[in-house]
Amino acid sequence: MSERVNDTKKSGANKTAATPVAKAKAEAALPALGPLGMFRWAWTQLTSMRTALFLLLLLAVAAVPGSLFPQRPANPSIVTQYIADHPDYGKILDSLQLYDVYSSAWFSAIYILLFISLIGCVVPRAIAHYKAMRSQPPRTPARLSRLPEYGTLVIPADAGIPASRAIADAAGKLKKRGYRVDVRDDDGARPSLGAERGFLREVGNLVFHTSLIGVLVSVAAGGLFGYSGQRILVEGDTFVNTLVGYDQFTPGTNFQSSQLQPYSIQLDKFQITFDRESKGKFGQPIDFKADVTTRDTPDAPAEKQVLKVNDPVSLGGTSIYLTGNGYAPMVTIRDGAGNVAMQGPVVAKLQGENYYSSVVIKVPDAKPDQLGFAGFFLPTAFVTEEGVSFSGDPELINPQLTLNSYFGDLGLDAGSPQNVFELDVKKLTPLNARNLDAGGITLAPGSTYTLPDGKGSISFDGVKRYIGVDIHHNPGQLYALIFALLAVAGLVTSLYVNRRRVWVRTGTHADGRTMVEYGLLARGEDHRLAAEAEAIRGLLTDEWGLDSQKVPSGQMDNGPSESVPAGNNASATETPTEDFIQSTAGSPESKKDQ
Repeated sequence: MSERVNDTKKSGANKTAATPVAKAKAEAALPALGPLGMFRWAWTQLTSMRTALFLLLLLAVAAVPGSLFPQRPANPSIVTQYIADHPDYGKILDSLQLYDVYSSAWFSAIYILLFISLIGCVVPRAIAHYKAMRSQPPRTPARLSRLPEYGTLVIPADAGIPASRAIADAAGKLKKRGYRVDVRDDDGARPSLGAERGFLREVGNLVFHTSLIGVLVSVAAGGLFGYSGQRILVEGDTFVNTLVGYDQFTPGTNFQSSQLQPYSIQLDKFQITFDRESKGKFGQPIDFKADVTTRDTPDAPAEKQVLKVNDPVSLGGTSIYLTGNGYAPMVTIRDGAGNVAMQGPVVAKLQGENYYSSVVIKVPDAKPDQLGFAGFFLPTAFVTEEGVSFSGDPELINPQLTLNSYFGDLGLDAGSPQNVFELDVKKLTPLNARNLDAGGITLAPGSTYTLPDGKGSISFDGVKRYIGVDIHHNPGQLYALIFALLAVAGLVTSLYVNRRRVWVRTGTHADGRTMVEYGLLARGEDHRLAAEAEAIRGLLTDEWGLDSQKVPSGQMDNGPSESVPAGNNASATETPTEDFIQSTAGSPESKKDQ
């Protein structure tokens, strides 16, 4: 019995395998795409909207490491220190270009692919939309009652409005409402029209995507041809826009020194307003104001300007921002031979409340030994019972300069870069300190201290204020803003403008009445389509004086009009509008519209 069942299964399998369809499937071979076919397939995938959105998301994710790891263009020394502090994986991250994210090969590849994808997506859509705008509205459907919004109207025979005039009136009303109208068979028995509006929806969509391309190009132009730098200006100092005038300079990829316009800016006076009224924020700065003198060119007349926070000064195609401020003690240092080795302001770096600031002074020209000083500056000095000094107020009420002194090789002659706000004392010999017999150096304005062992002296001559400025030149910044605003405008337009189509058909009933039917269709979701249908119905009823016909749109699919104008006889009242519509649905006039 089991052998008979197995034979039956084998015979069935052989029959299946022997069928022509199965044989054709077994012998079928997929054609090779070839190089051209593969290129077309890759181009289609790259220029799809799904790929563009994926690349846009990938670009945002790829930018994250730029905020997690120090970036070499911003501060190379920090990157070098980071690699030294993390020898196990620091060099691996460097090989992956994670310290130079925004100019790395992989970030640039994503950027370029997104650029190509957007262009390949926008251009064909723009061409298709242009053709759609020049084409005629679609033909009138045979059965308007199948549309989402549908309605009918009846014009009384005694109104004297034939079908041709009714269709002309409807066309005029729709044109005033912003529709593009095409009238068909206006001299026939069943004239109709097709109308559509909402082309701005796709225009807004195209503007949005085109603006994204513009933003990408503008950002790329800023990165290629822009530059930025920082400079500290003490009251009375002048900055000239040259490479040697910057304390720190970050050029763009294609930066050329010829881009620098030699303008100048001088800090005349810097003023700070401190809070003197509130208890919780007493002594906090509430306003900053820098009076500056600027010249667009060396030969240009001087111009007085005011530099404030978030209110930059524009010069030579750059924007100069106020980013920091502090005090700069004026000192004079003489070496062991009595010669002036250093004289001028020393920038004090803010460290704590009430403008408590650290001070580092390096004097490589002192003889016979180089001198170094490290300490702090207090605008209003107070001393605790334990002998600890602190700043009690940010104003210059009781300024004090407290320093330790050193002598030896500062390491500047070797040419190695150093931080001006740090002093490496490992290879220096201390002269003054609180733990030494000589003690520390404490100076008030106008006082002088003589260093031990005949190493020289230091004088505290006074205090000036300084500001820190950021200077930015970004040729694509304005264009990026314009394209960003256009992108928002295009997005809003595409969200709030709806693409709609309207069809109207008219005809004359046997009893002389003019019958009108209309239908609306939206391309995509449109929750306001019913309101649009009601508005169009209201325009038509007002045009023909049919105020008594209050039938809502969409209720006339399969029923007669609920309200017939006065003057019609009983037989006309009993004749449903649908009878007329259905009887002409397949007429030659109707077929012309298909």
